Amino acid sequence: MTDVTSAKSPRRHHHWRRDLVELAALFTAVAVADAVANTIVHGPDGPYLLAVSAVALIATAAFHTWWARRHSHAPPATSDPHTGGGPEKGETVLWRMRTTVRDEPGSLAALCTALAHLHVDILTLQTHPLADGTVDEFLLRAPASLQAATLTREVTAAGGTGTWTERADAHDLVDTPTRMLGLATRTALDAAELPLALRQLLGRCTIHSLPAVSPTGRPTGATAPVEGVLEDGETVMRLRDPNGGAITIERPYLPFTPTEFARARALVELDARLGPRIPRSQDVLTLPEGNEITVRRADQGDLDAARAMHERCSDRTLSLRYHGPVGDAGRYLNHLLSPRFGRTLAVETASGRLVALGHLLWDGDETEVALIVEDDWQRRGIGSELLNRLVGLALEAGCESVYAVTQSSNTGMVAAMRGLNLPLDYQIEEGTLVITARLNGIPVPRPQRQTGRAER
Repeated sequence: MTDVTSAKSPRRHHHWRRDLVELAALFTAVAVADAVANTIVHGPDGPYLLAVSAVALIATAAFHTWWARRHSHAPPATSDPHTGGGPEKGETVLWRMRTTVRDEPGSLAALCTALAHLHVDILTLQTHPLADGTVDEFLLRAPASLQAATLTREVTAAGGTGTWTERADAHDLVDTPTRMLGLATRTALDAAELPLALRQLLGRCTIHSLPAVSPTGRPTGATAPVEGVLEDGETVMRLRDPNGGAITIERPYLPFTPTEFARARALVELDARLGPRIPRSQDVLTLPEGNEITVRRADQGDLDAARAMHERCSDRTLSLRYHGPVGDAGRYLNHLLSPRFGRTLAVETASGRLVALGHLLWDGDETEVALIVEDDWQRRGIGSELLNRLVGLALEAGCESVYAVTQSSNTGMVAAMRGLNLPLDYQIEEGTLVITARLNGIPVPRPQRQTGRAER
C-alpha cells in the first residue's frame, strides 16, 4: 500500500544545486541580452531592429501558446468505422450474431480482433460445441452505420462460417442463466406457457402441438422418441408431448445446436413432471343489470360443465361458433380446453354455472380468438369482456396480432372485435369472415367493471 500511494502522489524534492544553476543561467541570459541590445542600439538602424525583434518574439510566443493548447487537449480523432480509425461516439444498435469457427487455438481471438476493428463491443458470448467446430453466439453493440453485410463479410474473412445476424433489443441483454430460470418459472406456474417459453428460448420459430388423438377420436400417429430428435438438417426438433402426441419446432433459417436442443428438452421434461396446472386466480365482475359473474382460467377439468353449457345453447349459437355440424361441437372441447393449445377463460354465474368460454389458441405463428356465450346471457357485455381479456393475454405473450374466424351474420362477434379499438383487417372467403386485429404493442383497455378479486 505504501508503494502504491507513493507512486500516485510523488513528492517534489528541491536541491540547492539546481537553484544555483538556474540563478546562474538567468544572470548569463541577462548579460547576453544587454550586450546584444547595446550592439543593436549603437548601430545605424538599431531602434528599428529592436522593435522588429520584439514583435517577432511576441508573435512566436502567441503561436506557441495556440499550438500547445490545441494539441494538448484535443479529443481523439474520429473516422469511419470501416477505415480502421478511432471509434465513433455516435448512435449504436444491438445485434445478435451466430457463426461457426474451427475448434483450434486462436480462432476466437481472430474473430474478436475483426469485431474490434469494426469498433463493435461484445456484450455477451455463448459457445455451442459441435463435433467439428464451435458455434459462437454473440450479443453485440455496433455503430448504427455498420451494415449487416459488412459485419458478415468481416467475420467470414476472420474464419467464421454460416454467419447469421439479426437485430436485437434490450430484452436480449438478460444473461442466459437468468433467462432460463425465468422461462422455467413461467412454465412451472402455467402449462399453457410451454409453447411460448420454447419460442422465447429459440427465437423466431414455428411450434406445432400435435395430439395423439384427433378431436374426432382418430389416432393421428404423431409421436416422438422419449429423448427427442433433430431432423431435416437439424432445422426441425421433435419432442414428446407429456399430454400425448408430439411437439414439433421448425426453424428453417438457422439449424438448432445440441445446446438448444438440450435446453428445450429440459423445459418439456419440467412440464411433464409437474403435470396439468393453471393459475387459480379469479375476478368477480358486476354486469350492468347488477348480476355478478366470475371470470377465471379453465382447463380440461371443466369439460363436463362445458358440455352441459353446449347442450343449453341453440343450434344457431353453436353454428356461429364452430362453422359446421352442431353435433360435432362437443368433440372439440377436450382439445380446446387443453393448456397445450392455448388459454381458455370461463365465465360462471353466482350459482357456479358455466355460461361462456373464451379461447386464445396458438396456431403456429398466429393466434386465434374464439368465443361462445350461452343464449340467455348474450348481449350483456360478456363477449366483449372475454375478448378484451384474451387480447390482453395475447399482448403478454408477445403476439403481434390475433384473428377471429366467424360469419358476417355474427354481428355480436364483429361488434366485439370493433370494440377493441385496434387496427382491423377484414377478409371474406366463401361466406367466412376472418377479422385480424393488429396489436403492435398497443395497450388494451383494462376491464372497468371489476368489483372484487378472490382466490379459488
